[in-house]
Amino acid sequence: MDRTGPQETVAPALDDYAIEISDLDSQISALEEAREDPQEISDLRLQLGVLRALYRQATTLLEAGRANPELRHRLALRGFGPWTLENVYAFVFETSVELPVEAPQSFIGEIRDTDFESLLAG
Repeated sequence: MDRTGPQETVAPALDDYAIEISDLDSQISALEEAREDPQEISDLRLQLGVLRALYRQATTLLEAGRANPELRHRLALRGFGPWTLENVYAFVFETSVELPVEAPQSFIGEIRDTDFESLLAG
C-alpha cells in the first residue's frame, strides 16, 4: 500500500519574460471582451506573437547551451556576458532585429525559423 500521499506538483517560477507574455495575453483578452478597437487588438496580438517567438527561441537556446560549453563561450565572446536567460534573450532579440523581414507579420516566422544555435556557434 502506498502511504506517500498524493504527488505535489510545483509550478516553475515565472521569469520576467513569461510574466510579460502572460500580462499581455490577459490584456488582449480583456480588450476583446470589452469589444475594444480591433486594430489595437490586432497590433497587440502581433506584439504577443513576436514576444512568444523570441521567448521560445531564447529558452530553447538556453537549454542547448547548458549542455554545450562552446555556446556559452561564444555568447560571452560576443559581449553578452554569462549564460543566463537575460543574456541569451538579448542575443536572440538583437539577432532578430537584424533579420530580413518583408512584412511585420513575417517577422514572427523569421524568428521562429531561425537557427539561433547555429548563428551563435558560427
